[in-house]
Amino acid sequence: MPRIEFYVLSSATPADRLRAACQLAMKAWRAGLPVFLRAADAAQCAELDELLWRFKAETFVPHDLHQHDPQAPVVIGLDEQPATEQGVLINLNPSLSPFVDRFSRVIEIVNQEPDLLTACRENYRSYRQRGYDPKRVEL
Repeated sequence: MPRIEFYVLSSATPADRLRAACQLAMKAWRAGLPVFLRAADAAQCAELDELLWRFKAETFVPHDLHQHDPQAPVVIGLDEQPATEQGVLINLNPSLSPFVDRFSRVIEIVNQEPDLLTACRENYRSYRQRGYDPKRVEL
């Protein structure tokens, strides 16, 4: 059963949320774990792809879009099935992934935007109803 964590940001800025996702992806990759960054839509996939190239000038995070390389160390996608199991899912989509059980860890990144807060609260309830024990982490 995966470990579920809700990382809560104090800002409502979408850019802060994406930056946190990139930092967490880099940390997990450095720890030797495969990472799946699940975006809300194709535009957010492209934004994450671009941000991973430039968010830390001194660091390269090997990544690719799922359709180009589903085996990349950090994969950016939507609802595709992950190519590797037991990695980290960083969920930026407002809904639960259909593949939650394929990961050892799931991270939901929450900011203070009202619509996102509502969606994340619903996700928290859904995880609990499915028997998971989600944790809250303040950033």
